[in-house]
Amino acid sequence: MVVLAASIISKSGKALVSRQFVDMSRIRIEGYLAAFPKLVGTGKQHTYVETENVRYVYQPIESLYLLLVTNKQSNILEDLETLRLLSRLVPEYSYSLDEEGIGKTAFEILFAFDEVISLGHKENVTVAQVKQYCEMESHEERLHKLVLQSKINETKDLMKRKASEIDKSKIEKNRGERGGFMSLQSMGSGRIDTGFGSDTSISSTNGGFGSGSGFGLSTEVDSFSSKSKGRPPASASAPPKGLGMKLGKTQKTNQFLESLKAEGEVIVEDVRPTIGQSKAAALPPSDPVTLTVEEKLNVTLKQDGGIGNFDLQGTLSLQILDQDHGFIQVQIETGGNPGIIFKTHPNINKELFSGDNMLGLKDPNRPFPTGQTGDGIPLLKWRMQTGNESLVPLSINCWPSVSGNETYVNLEYEASPMFDLQNVVISIPLPALRDAPRVQQIDGEWRYDSRKSILEWSIVLIDNSNRSGSMEFIIPAVDTSQLFPISVQFTSTSTFSDLKVVNILPLKGGNPPKFSQRTLLSTENYQVV
Repeated sequence: MVVLAASIISKSGKALVSRQFVDMSRIRIEGYLAAFPKLVGTGKQHTYVETENVRYVYQPIESLYLLLVTNKQSNILEDLETLRLLSRLVPEYSYSLDEEGIGKTAFEILFAFDEVISLGHKENVTVAQVKQYCEMESHEERLHKLVLQSKINETKDLMKRKASEIDKSKIEKNRGERGGFMSLQSMGSGRIDTGFGSDTSISSTNGGFGSGSGFGLSTEVDSFSSKSKGRPPASASAPPKGLGMKLGKTQKTNQFLESLKAEGEVIVEDVRPTIGQSKAAALPPSDPVTLTVEEKLNVTLKQDGGIGNFDLQGTLSLQILDQDHGFIQVQIETGGNPGIIFKTHPNINKELFSGDNMLGLKDPNRPFPTGQTGDGIPLLKWRMQTGNESLVPLSINCWPSVSGNETYVNLEYEASPMFDLQNVVISIPLPALRDAPRVQQIDGEWRYDSRKSILEWSIVLIDNSNRSGSMEFIIPAVDTSQLFPISVQFTSTSTFSDLKVVNILPLKGGNPPKFSQRTLLSTENYQVV
């Protein structure tokens, strides 16, 4: 048996997917496929058609044909067995058996064909084995990616350190030049204004008024320098403290920083990046009707495993821009999660909702309110509480270990395949440290907030490419209980209820108004304790 090609074509002979298993030109296979619809007779129950050169073994799948092109010497029984196996595989990879569905999953279908047929001969495989082979991951490839990402992160850290050193050296150089110039100027003014002919007026505390004023200017610059380096100023050079001197010091310091900014220097405190920005304000609605599905998570995970608390609260809100669109009913559908309990607004017809999944007012002659601010008026609320750990979107494992004068902390996250998570920030509390923790390895980015003494681990997106990740850092020896509770923040466009708005039905007749749906899953209080 030799299978020349396995194809999926339309009724008119248009090739959607075709895999050739022998050396064959494109013009030749296109000619075979284009000739097939003309050979198939109407009203006949045959599963194959023969020509002078090849045999077509086919099976209709809705509006398409699944077709095997074989030579005439092949075993027709084995060809039919191969065709049956392929017909069971195609629906496994294509969500709809039409041109659009086949086109979107063309490569997955081709890979499955390759697992079934090798060099024109059928392999002894089942549907489950083909799916397993196509989904199989390479451990070596994943290890290579981890090593490559680690090198990229090390290069980024090195680049940041070098950039910081260059900025500091520029500031020190500029400050040194200005400080030297001011000191020389103050010394000169001291010698001229004392009038005693003495060169010791600068170091003496009993010098003239001219030396005091000149000396005050140089001391101000020195005090700024010593403040930035963490060094106390020399006691012999310190003038008496007073309110006027404090005001002058602040003014001179600000002038110095402003002059550095004017010359193009970057002040580190002004450009420090932040992770975990506050939630941006939602865009104002542009469609006549806007429905917002929002779910908030309150989850407490135990550091030794298990769930302490899992509480999900959701809301469906309606916002209408124009009074004319207020006479409507909202048709919805849910994912059928048995753990979710729905409750309607008191003004909503409960019988209509329980029978037809329709949200409408008890009085149909009364419109929904319009011009609501925020997310609008709540129509439906729901809640889910569970102890099933498999429903947790993101699990965090922390493994601290003390060795000598250092604590090695390994963190690992595992995300559920049910959700793709965005803007993930994992905040680890740390004791007060002199220096930032040493991050040895990380999947993502990190930032240390020295004021709050929190290490933030951020991942922009968690999807099928990074369902799990890890981070390792080193800090001085501490009590490991100080590393908890770990707080987690994230958002997702998928929800537990999987609630969708199907249609908007106008009660006064006419065309249904245009509507949009917004969906958001976010964390309100998500901790590992």
